[in-house]
Amino acid sequence: MISFIKSVLIDLQKKDFKLEDLHFILPSKRAGVFLKHHLSSLIEQPIFTPQILSSEEFVEELSGLQNLPNTDLLFRLYESYLVLTAKEEQESFDSFSKWAQILLQDFNEIDRYLIPQDHIFDYLNAIKELNHWSLEPKQTDLVKNHLKFWKQLKNYYTTFTGNLLQSKQGYQGLIYRESVDNLESYIENANGKTHIFLGFNALNTAESQIIQGLLKNDLAHIYWDIDKAFIDDNIHDAGWFTRQHRKQWNYFKTEPFNWVSNHYSEPKHIEAIGIPKLVGQAKYIGQLLDELTENDTNLSNIAVVLGEEQLLLPVLNSIPKHITKLNVTMGLPLQFVPLASFFEQLFNIHKNNPQHFYYKDVIGVLSHPSVYPLFETDDGNVSNDIVTHIQKNNTVYINVNELKQRTSSHKELIELLFNSWNNNPKVALKLCSELILRMKSNFDSNKQDHSLELEYLYRFNTLFNQLVELNTSYKYLNSIVGLQSIYKELLSSETLDFKGEPLEGLQIMGMLESRVLDFETVIISSVNEGILPSGKTNNSYIPFDVKIENNLPTFKEKDAVYTYHFYRLLQRAKNVYILYNTEIDALKGGEKSRFLTQLEVEDIHKVKTSIVSPDVPIIDQNLTEIIKTRLVIEKVKQLSAKGYSPSSLTNYIRNPIDFYYEKILGIKEFEDVEENIAANTLGSVIHNSLEDFYKPLVGHFLTIEHLKAFKSETKAMVTKHFEELYNTGGFSSGKNLIIFEIAQRYITNFLNLEIESLKDGNDIKILSIEADEIIDIAIEGLDFPIKLKGKVDRIDSFNGVTRVVDYKSGKVDKGKVEIVDWEELTTDYDKYSKSFQVLCYAYMMRQNKKIELPIEAGIISFKNLGEGFLKFGKKPSSHARTRDQLITNETLDNFEIELKKLIVEICNPKVNFVEKELDK
Repeated sequence: MISFIKSVLIDLQKKDFKLEDLHFILPSKRAGVFLKHHLSSLIEQPIFTPQILSSEEFVEELSGLQNLPNTDLLFRLYESYLVLTAKEEQESFDSFSKWAQILLQDFNEIDRYLIPQDHIFDYLNAIKELNHWSLEPKQTDLVKNHLKFWKQLKNYYTTFTGNLLQSKQGYQGLIYRESVDNLESYIENANGKTHIFLGFNALNTAESQIIQGLLKNDLAHIYWDIDKAFIDDNIHDAGWFTRQHRKQWNYFKTEPFNWVSNHYSEPKHIEAIGIPKLVGQAKYIGQLLDELTENDTNLSNIAVVLGEEQLLLPVLNSIPKHITKLNVTMGLPLQFVPLASFFEQLFNIHKNNPQHFYYKDVIGVLSHPSVYPLFETDDGNVSNDIVTHIQKNNTVYINVNELKQRTSSHKELIELLFNSWNNNPKVALKLCSELILRMKSNFDSNKQDHSLELEYLYRFNTLFNQLVELNTSYKYLNSIVGLQSIYKELLSSETLDFKGEPLEGLQIMGMLESRVLDFETVIISSVNEGILPSGKTNNSYIPFDVKIENNLPTFKEKDAVYTYHFYRLLQRAKNVYILYNTEIDALKGGEKSRFLTQLEVEDIHKVKTSIVSPDVPIIDQNLTEIIKTRLVIEKVKQLSAKGYSPSSLTNYIRNPIDFYYEKILGIKEFEDVEENIAANTLGSVIHNSLEDFYKPLVGHFLTIEHLKAFKSETKAMVTKHFEELYNTGGFSSGKNLIIFEIAQRYITNFLNLEIESLKDGNDIKILSIEADEIIDIAIEGLDFPIKLKGKVDRIDSFNGVTRVVDYKSGKVDKGKVEIVDWEELTTDYDKYSKSFQVLCYAYMMRQNKKIELPIEAGIISFKNLGEGFLKFGKKPSSHARTRDQLITNETLDNFEIELKKLIVEICNPKVNFVEKELDK
């Protein structure tokens, strides 16, 4: 395969041009590197390198203007806006920048296509006057302001461009317009220079006039890179622009339209492969490269063209290890490096200038990989201590002074991170720069290699220096929100460039970097609608019909540009692998690109299609089994001596592995900050409040006066216990206020239930409240002490019948406290755990001789108070309606058998802790 660039150079040699005297103009800088390479292979003796420029460089040279970055242009446009806008109507820079970006793009397009400014701005204004939405004869202020904006567009443009030209600066479009104005002078002073334009396709009006002017004066030659299959097909978008040039340029009425190749129709191996997700494509690219390079294929003839730039890192991580040489022409966007997420967090927590920080934001900053190492000490990491303090004290909001109190050694670092920015960009930039220096110092003192992290820091330091310079030069940044918008603008345009040999190894690039370059094997990713081509995006103030009227490009022309790039990649290639995402994306769509459909329909090449999915192995779900070693049995004996609680035993019934982790290993559940009051906190508040109310009445009969007094004190009591349990977490607003009110409602409803019971003539005597019970259990075959312990919520006498009462803040139905088969009591957690617990309490009370049988035992459910006291009952069968609700010695003897069987199982060295498969 002879590449397009090399074939052009060969043609120039045949025409006896002195290559060193030529001026080459190419679509991109990268193409210039390949031109030099091919040039070196064709010359027999050393020559001076000819002048090689990208189109942007050539036009900038022609115009005499310096191209300004987009952020500088925004500030310069704001200067013009302030001059033209009354002070009381002026918007802040932050607000202005949101719509000015689009305005800059439109100015750029108008100038690149040499549209008469007066014509288009007056035309736009006239349309808006005609089309405004108000039907009232008298215009409202809203309509007036809307129309005023369109009237001002011409003034914005005139003032803005005038200021730029005065300072010899410009944006791309203005530079193109000036270049056309300077073309005649350039031609007069050209002194016979020969310009070679090669590989161009879509030309704006300015470029078209410049090239035609040079061609007309015999100062240029142009080489198109277009295939016969595209230019001769009147409806093929890949040849849309070149057909226009051939038809409309006067030059081609007398001169031949040369350089139409016929490579596309040559035999090719083309595969279209559908793969789910971006990462799936990255992994498949790695697999393809492994297969393609198996026989030492020349890597420089392989190109990976990425349709989406965020695929770069996954692809780099998927490249086979034996590929050691590669060249990445697209930079890694700076917004994708880890440090970017840290500064994003920092801006977000400071932009509203808060006095207190939300705990998740604080933990996010302290735990970020960029900051976490700065808190290291010989005794551990200080940030861990701060996070633990926040969780332990349930701190939802925290200020900088409270954070400083948690450390004696890192107060300055806490200040750098959390001191108020006072809505002042100057303060923000100073603190951010100091943080970068602190990170650099930490890396410098560390003996490990941190070259990549230092590169990140250098680039961010440069970025913040740019922001400082912009803020100093223009002084329009007066808020953190405004600073953040400019920071994001700079960040989105900055890339981290890779080092590599551009002419050796595997080539990884974006679609635009592939211009003019040819490869034998091409892998193209993300060939989906909405990506290739990008589809109908209209980020402009100029309506579609106005663009058509003024020959401005629309999404149709943009689609034709991408069609050309796509097909040009295929033109000289022998092996083509086209990858697309099969997963539907709500924003970008999920269908394969129309390019693939077009390839299949045109039927020039046979396209092999396939759908690939990752090989997901079937993973057998092996339930965890813990062998009861000597150490485990020792722990079981210690636990037995300390005492089993009813809840720990039901935890074992539910899942022995949970019991093992909690009781044998002592692993507690992670205690996160309760941003919203949790169910267990609500339950504790209700229990504690009722304990404080009823404890003084032990040994006394309840009266209505007692209960009315409790009702009047409910709010104060609930507040007291919420403050004790919820620490610094607030409950005066939001969901927490609702939960606080629910706790009061639950207790009030319960007290009302007790009042109604007394009014109905019932006698209630309080015998015990929150009684701690512990008993010894002798089990045959176990020669070590075993205890059962628990806290009984309430024991009372109801019309002379002793009741063991357990409070539940959740909902419990009557069926949950009834059993049919004693043996199921210790096997079915969902059905019988509540029954098991109340029987445990009754059993302990009997063993301690604190009650006389028969008694009743059951649950009061605060979410099911309408059912009253839910008594334990034994039914002879699951269909029986009759039940025995009195607990007798026989009842507890039957329970004792099951209880001992359960404890024996826990203590048996031969019965391992085996995980139960729980329903999700």
